Amino acid sequence: MRIRPVLVFDGDCGFCTDSVRLIERVVRPRCETVPWQRADLAALGVTPERARHEALWVTPTGRVYGGAQAVAKLLLSAGGAWTLAGAFLTLPVVRGAAHAAYRLVADNRQRLPGGPAGCALPADRTRRT
Repeated sequence: MRIRPVLVFDGDCGFCTDSVRLIERVVRPRCETVPWQRADLAALGVTPERARHEALWVTPTGRVYGGAQAVAKLLLSAGGAWTLAGAFLTLPVVRGAAHAAYRLVADNRQRLPGGPAGCALPADRTRRT
């Protein structure tokens, strides 16, 4: 059994990797961080499809939170003022907006700084102008 939670993220995405490194330095969550490409997903109870779709927070007991709720759990783990931000994201009236904001960023990460071609959506899912 793991002792610490694990944050699983997309290691092929520059934006995701840069974000996690910044979070490690500034927020200092109490967790391990691992790119899904290097993680033992089966041991974490996570499918590759889900890991590609969103960041994941896996508790030591095996409970998995994804997307905005993974971010909330990460903030809660950091303590201090970060706990308030994490708790805010878990409020029922905020959850929907947090999820929408997470999806907006995740679905457009190829357009964000550090989001190289590896983050780009397949040609059949990109908008043509």
